[in-house]
Amino acid sequence: SRRRVGEQAIKVTLFLAAVLSIVTTSLIVLSLMRETIVFFQDVPFSEYFGGTDWSPLFKPASFGVLPLIVGTFLITAIALVVAIPLGLGSAIYLSEYASPRVRRALKPALEILAGVPTIVFGFFALTFFTPEILQALFGSEIKIYNAAAGGILVGFMVIPTIASVAEDAMSAVPGSLREGSSGLGASKFQTSVRVVFPAALSGIVAAVVLGASRAIGETMIVLIAAGQIASMSLDPGAPHYTMTSFIAATGKGDIPTGSTAYKTIFAVGTTLFVITLLLNMITIRFVRKYRQVYE
Repeated sequence: SRRRVGEQAIKVTLFLAAVLSIVTTSLIVLSLMRETIVFFQDVPFSEYFGGTDWSPLFKPASFGVLPLIVGTFLITAIALVVAIPLGLGSAIYLSEYASPRVRRALKPALEILAGVPTIVFGFFALTFFTPEILQALFGSEIKIYNAAAGGILVGFMVIPTIASVAEDAMSAVPGSLREGSSGLGASKFQTSVRVVFPAALSGIVAAVVLGASRAIGETMIVLIAAGQIASMSLDPGAPHYTMTSFIAATGKGDIPTGSTAYKTIFAVGTTLFVITLLLNMITIRFVRKYRQVYE
C-alpha cells in the first residue's frame, strides 16, 4: 500500500542518514591518521609526547606537544569553573523553582548564548573584558592576551549547553520523588540538591562532559583572546597556545604542503580527537553505570 511504501522510504532515508554520518566520521579519521602516520615517521613519539618546546615552524624545529596540551586543559579548566556552577544553578532554577511561564521565557533566552558567533566572544574578551575588567582588577599581571579571558568567555559560551542538558535530565525525574521528599518535611532546596540532583546525576555528568568537549574544541575565542605562545606555565594571566588555535593559525599560514611543519596540523588534530574520544568514552561508561530508569 501507499502507506507502507512511505514508511519504507522514511526508513531507508533515516538509514542512509546514519550511514552518511558514520562514513563522514570515518573519512575524517582516515585523513587525519594518514598524515599523522607520515608525521611520526619523521618525528619520534618520545619527542612529540615528551618534549616541552613547541616551535615546529622555526629552525631548528621542536615538536613537543605538551605546551599545547597544557594550554588547552588550562583554558578548559577555567571555562568549567565558570560554566559548571552557573550552568547547573540555572538548570536547578529552571527545573525546580521557575514557573512554567518563566521557564518558557528564560530557557530560550539562555540558549540564545549558544547562537552568538564565537568570534564575537573573542573580540569582546580582547577589546573590553581584558582591558576594562581583568587589567582594572589585577593590573599589569594580566597581559593583553591571556588564558583567563579566553577561559572565562569560553565558560560563558558553554553555559547554555550545560544548563539545557542538565535541566532536561532533572525535569525527567518523576514528580513522585519530589512529593515524597516534601512529605518527609524536606525544603525545596533540600529536595533539589539531595533528591533530584542525585537522581539525575548521569544526565548532569553527560551535560558537564558535553560542555567540556565543547570547551576543548573551541577555536576562535582562544585564538583571539588567549594569544599564541606555547607555554608550560599555569599562569592564567599569561598568553597560552591551545591545540585548536594552533591548527587554525597554522592552517591559514604559508606552509609548504607535505612538509613536516604542515603535518603537525594533522598530528595535533589526531591528538585532540583522541583526547575528546577518551573523554566521551569515560562519560558513556559512567552514564551507563549510574543511569536510573523510572517507570
